Amino acid sequence: MSPLPAIFVSHGSPTLVLDDTPARDFLRGLGDDLPRPRAIVVVSAHYEARGVRVNTAARPRVIHDFYGFPKALYEMDYAAPGDPSLAADILTRLRAAGLEAEGDESWGFDHGTWVPLSLMYPDADIPVVAVSVDPDAGPEHHRRLGAALAPLRADGVLILGSGAFTHNLGELRRGGRAGLDAPDWVTRFVDWTASAIAEGRGDDLLRYRDRAPDAVRNHPTEEHFLPLFAALGAGGTGKGRRLHASTAFSVLAMDAYAFG
Repeated sequence: MSPLPAIFVSHGSPTLVLDDTPARDFLRGLGDDLPRPRAIVVVSAHYEARGVRVNTAARPRVIHDFYGFPKALYEMDYAAPGDPSLAADILTRLRAAGLEAEGDESWGFDHGTWVPLSLMYPDADIPVVAVSVDPDAGPEHHRRLGAALAPLRADGVLILGSGAFTHNLGELRRGGRAGLDAPDWVTRFVDWTASAIAEGRGDDLLRYRDRAPDAVRNHPTEEHFLPLFAALGAGGTGKGRRLHASTAFSVLAMDAYAFG
């Protein structure tokens, strides 16, 4: 069996599971397009911690980490099991790679985890282990995190980075609306990053904040872009292929990539 690819997806708004959008349709088909994994490791933009935290719970809780959304979202559950044995293996690998890593039973499945997985694997019958991002650690830390997890791909584990290809909520509140074309400052960033990924320009990607056009405007904070680097590191080859491209509310790029 060939190793599974490492995947990056944009999880968008929590309403992604309700809205009729190209990104929702893509995620609904993605699970069927991939070989069925024995377990899933999700590096979620909404699981923030210093260093690395790995959820070790056998039955992780579902977290509705948002407010002001339709009632139907708060009634949704994703009752996938955890995998304490896999979590322990992950901790060993991260520490061997020189990363500070701790187990954590208090977290669970935030919407960066359960929103895409409820579309990809709606039966919730595959064990899931959540891994945190460190918003202050930068791209190289997350590339190393992904590289430490890369061997798991050959053992049937899907490494999934869940974030956002662009993520400026201030611009979204000021004028982002469904049905509008993406503004130039979003398109420039998306096109530059797509080229860098396709061409394997790893140094440019790691330095995207200085080199990509409109990088800071598209990512005022980094946490939603960092899962991309975990997927990049887990892929091992330095290059990726785009699986999906669309926008939500005009300013949120919903691109997805496979690495390795």
